Amino acid sequence: MRQFLADLHIHSRFSYATSTKLTVPVLAAWAQVKGLAVIGTGDFTHPGWREELRQTLTYEEATGLYTIKDSTAVASPAPFPLPPEHTATPTRFMLQGEISSIYKRNGKARRVHNLVYVPTLEAAEKLSLALGKIGNLDADGRPILKLDSRNLLEMVLETHPEAFLIPAHIWTPWYSLFGSKSGFDDITDCYGDLTGAIFALETGLSSDPAMNRLWSALDNFRLISNSDAHSAENLGREANIFSGLPSYSGMLHALKNPATAQDTTFCGTVEFYPEEGKYHLDGHRKCGITFSPAETRAAGGTCPVCGGAITVGVLHRVMELADRAAPLYSETQEVASLVPLTEILGEILGVGPKSRKVHELYTKLLSRFGAELCILRNTDTATLAEFLAPLGEAIARMRQGTVHVTSGSDGEYGTVRMFSEAEHHEMHRKINLPKRQSRASS
Repeated sequence: MRQFLADLHIHSRFSYATSTKLTVPVLAAWAQVKGLAVIGTGDFTHPGWREELRQTLTYEEATGLYTIKDSTAVASPAPFPLPPEHTATPTRFMLQGEISSIYKRNGKARRVHNLVYVPTLEAAEKLSLALGKIGNLDADGRPILKLDSRNLLEMVLETHPEAFLIPAHIWTPWYSLFGSKSGFDDITDCYGDLTGAIFALETGLSSDPAMNRLWSALDNFRLISNSDAHSAENLGREANIFSGLPSYSGMLHALKNPATAQDTTFCGTVEFYPEEGKYHLDGHRKCGITFSPAETRAAGGTCPVCGGAITVGVLHRVMELADRAAPLYSETQEVASLVPLTEILGEILGVGPKSRKVHELYTKLLSRFGAELCILRNTDTATLAEFLAPLGEAIARMRQGTVHVTSGSDGEYGTVRMFSEAEHHEMHRKINLPKRQSRASS
């Protein structure tokens, strides 16, 4: 069956530190640019955003998802030209929000982020009314509530038979299920008697399935990946691969009961290289320190420059709980480790990923080959090399994992490069960019 991609954790402009340009039409248009068939709405607990969703989306009975209304679609921006086959199917939305739960459990302060999903705006309204009795939902699209994760899960389950909860970016040091700063060592300690209702975990940008499969306690959970995008350009930097027909109940069933054949199947994930995530290794950003787990232990957990505490990263935390030397996969799962196309183009051109040169080349690529994730995953590298010689080689190396990495730590992203420094110098000396078409020929 045909595959489709779904990014099920994003944010709206009502969340803290997000782009003011995040509207429903912008999200729908950028989802097509990226090659995403389904995206989360983000932030449905915020009353202003929920009203905007109500005004701009319409429920699709056949899929149980939402699509943009025709009147809104007419005004939808087209940030980049795409071949017609990449825009023929409208973007579908799944109602999704993120809750920041801050509370005490067993004498320790806990800060856990959880993703919540509901099938209808009526269910979104019901859950939001209940949560609004606990804390302020107007202040942030990702509300901070003094609410135990177990109790949040209970409220979600009582909202609708198809409402569900997935722990978000489970290894992030500061705000997650297993985070080094305030997390748990056992999922049951967090969700208690309702742990059986948790069937999937979001791995986050700084880890990948191989790292998570070093711990047998996670064997029975689906591992999903999402962008957690705070701007439209970051949609799809991680995503989930399904096959079959996009639908709310189909995706829910595929994650919850993967062994049972249905119209929709969970196939795997599109991943960041985990080293590029901003909490992969340990570190102290203020002093420019990045440590491996062994170096952190040798330093007694303190920064050698200032004596402050080292932020223990994702790899360190995974290794603390791991009980295997090598990952053991309990399912057949496709894992595609990718680098955003603008970063690859920036490396090839020797400029920043947001530069005018990258923008122009990105536009040409989308116009000729289609959506970004299709280019990164599927387009023949020889064909890409005909367009721009270093691009075919760069995509081939990315797919093979033969890359040069500098790991991120303590809130600062790492880098993934396709070429060595010597190759960069030679490439920039020889590179010939595709010529801009004249108006007469365009």
